[in-house]
Amino acid sequence: MNLDDMYRETILDHNQNPRNRGHLENPTKSVGLLNPTCGDEIALDVQLDAGKVSDIRFSGQGCSISMASASMLTEAVKGKSAEEALAIARNFKSFLTGTTEPENLGDLEALHGVSQFPSRVKCATLAHNALEKALDDNQPQT
Repeated sequence: MNLDDMYRETILDHNQNPRNRGHLENPTKSVGLLNPTCGDEIALDVQLDAGKVSDIRFSGQGCSISMASASMLTEAVKGKSAEEALAIARNFKSFLTGTTEPENLGDLEALHGVSQFPSRVKCATLAHNALEKALDDNQPQT
């Protein structure tokens, strides 16, 4: 099995068996975003305790790339400080645009091939944009 096949399997696994899908009963932050280009939508519930992402859930509908990316993101940031979670989201977005090397991205690195398709980058970063909005104290929550 080559690297591309492994990446494809990781994306399919997260799409078919999403981690952290659902809602939190009393989230600290909730954000909903829509990708108007393709219709993908995501709702992200974040529970912050002592500055850490103690729990995170996503819901929504969209292509396999956006749903797999949301699943991978929730796994990557759970248990991290808000600052670390923001750094992961921002590093992933920079990684997809080719401006940085991956750092602490785990399964999210499987989405590297998406960078060749600019319209799909928006799908892959939808959940990351929602996380940034949820953790940015200057942004109004939806």
